Amino acid sequence: MVSTGGMKPVPLIYLASYALSLLGNSIAAVALPLIVLQTTGSVLSAGILSAATAVPAFVSGLVMGVVIDRINRRTSSVITDLISAASLAALPVVDLVTGLNLGWFILFGIIGAVGDVPGMTAREAILPAIVRAGGVPAHRLMGVRESIGALIMVIGPAAAGSLLVLFDGSMVLWITAGTSSAAAMLTLLIPRHVGVIPAGTDPASSSPASGWGLLKEGWRVLFRRDRFLLAVTMLNLVLITVIVSLQGIVLPAHFTLIGRMETLGFVLTAIAAGTLVGGGLYAALGARGSRRAWFVTGLLGTAVGIGVISALPPIWVVFTGAFVLGLSSGLLGGLLGVLMIERIPEDLRGRVMGTQNSLMMIAGPAGILAAALIGHLGGLAAAGITMGVVWVVTVLAALRAPALRNLGAGQEVTGRAK
Repeated sequence: MVSTGGMKPVPLIYLASYALSLLGNSIAAVALPLIVLQTTGSVLSAGILSAATAVPAFVSGLVMGVVIDRINRRTSSVITDLISAASLAALPVVDLVTGLNLGWFILFGIIGAVGDVPGMTAREAILPAIVRAGGVPAHRLMGVRESIGALIMVIGPAAAGSLLVLFDGSMVLWITAGTSSAAAMLTLLIPRHVGVIPAGTDPASSSPASGWGLLKEGWRVLFRRDRFLLAVTMLNLVLITVIVSLQGIVLPAHFTLIGRMETLGFVLTAIAAGTLVGGGLYAALGARGSRRAWFVTGLLGTAVGIGVISALPPIWVVFTGAFVLGLSSGLLGGLLGVLMIERIPEDLRGRVMGTQNSLMMIAGPAGILAAALIGHLGGLAAAGITMGVVWVVTVLAALRAPALRNLGAGQEVTGRAK
């Protein structure tokens, strides 16, 4: 477990708000499809809802990056959390008035999608200001954040299942909306000046370009001008694609075939436990040693973990590989988070991170589709091995990539509260 002792109020408030927002999204991701199934009695309806909200989530992540770069970033975080809360709270109200059907779920699902990815982006865009205001080392804040995310990976789905057993669907939606609302209220406790874009970097004040022009400027930086940002983005995309394909298709199918479907939950818990430990280690020790050493350790560790899991060995070996994967991804995620804080220009942070987060949204489904196709054509073992090989090749390319060799060029943001 990572200790937050000694942190000033601003980063503590930020982390608490982050945890509540992530918890709400995690509960909704599990509970909402089940509530749709209970309401409509159709498995297809749950699938239609997921597909119908994917495109709006992707587009809003891209477009709202411009808005996040033009207004107070604390305000952006509050607004997006309130949008998520309102979209969930509206469903039980409609149920009381007219009754729910698939159309209502899709409508409010699209509205909620407008808040989810931009909300994630707003919280990431404000991170450098949180570091400066709190006087906390960036590696410590990012390590704690990684560990919190790992805890929510376990708590969120378990909470969703428990709530659906204890309460009806409407009450679960009210509770989930309440977590997002509480996250917004906590964010309001962060001083307003923390979210202000530093003078001289606000594109609205220095550029007459349209919103579309500003959006294209962010894309140019990400895809053409900054090889480091592009390399890190591609690395994260492949990692998410591979991990989600293993978690979403390969492992569930494997455990179903051997009659041990209940084991999947324990494997996911092992990954989360490893991530918790990895994030804690980076928070405590990230300032020691070279960044290149942390980077290589994280990459090689993920290659070992994914390589073990993708081979579909005996269950206890899968558990070991899952923990190693989580541990290594916790280290790697903490380091890459710090590098993002340092390397993304302040005036482009919303647009660059919005594009990255939108791409991450489609990486998981793409991985599941790819694994399903390979499994259908060549068998489950072929799907697992293919995903393992893809990641090993990616790791080897990342270790040799010139853009990822000099990781110490940026100055870590520490700052002091004003």
